[in-house]
Amino acid sequence: MVQYDFSGQVAVISGAASGMGLLFCRCYVEMGGSVVMTDISKEALDAAVCEINTIRASSAIGVVCDVRDYEQICRVRDEAVRVFGRIDLLIPFAGGAETRMLKVTPGLEFPDIPIDVYDWSLEVNLRGQLYFDHAVLKQMREQKSGTILHIGSITGEEGCGSNVGYATSKSAAMNGLTKSIAKYGAKYGIRCNCVSPGPVLTRAAMANMKTLMGRAAEPQEIVDMLLYLASPKGAFITGINILMDGGRNLL
Repeated sequence: MVQYDFSGQVAVISGAASGMGLLFCRCYVEMGGSVVMTDISKEALDAAVCEINTIRASSAIGVVCDVRDYEQICRVRDEAVRVFGRIDLLIPFAGGAETRMLKVTPGLEFPDIPIDVYDWSLEVNLRGQLYFDHAVLKQMREQKSGTILHIGSITGEEGCGSNVGYATSKSAAMNGLTKSIAKYGAKYGIRCNCVSPGPVLTRAAMANMKTLMGRAAEPQEIVDMLLYLASPKGAFITGINILMDGGRNLL
């Protein structure tokens, strides 16, 4: 793993209690940064914050947050500034494919899946990222610096006959949001990019998804790209979507 120096830097991470969100927090703190970790589960979040603080004392705080609620997101921002004084990086990891996350009966077709399943998906996967951008940009604008990294998905390129909300949120919608935030933020020294993974071994089932490389990505590979984009090495990159799919889109 390449090492960067994030000393004095502060990241706000949603979906931070597990998966790539938690892995990113570990790496960022090991490289000197501090993290404001958010998740909807207080129990999982408390355990994750405790784990991160064993790496370096007082490097992490946790704020329970439902990303569908703008006021809760603003509380995350305000707590980050109160405790650490600044926000240098935002990565909204929170999200997921609606039929899996909400345990929809397998085999149901798009018109037969309750519409509130898709409401949930659009609120979490798209609105949640836009809400975080809107709230945190107020602080980054004042600092005249910051980096926002969105999380897309190969599903946005492929489409999906059941997880229509997820595919919609992670495709043109996320590209448009990323470019728009990059355009707005440039005059304030703020960059915005998106990383769209293909199959990643955060779940065993991902190993069954085909790629041109013949394997799924290790979570660390995705996190390494995010660390690069957050570091000074990525300072000339903004407004793009990086598809890290092992060539799946070419198939």
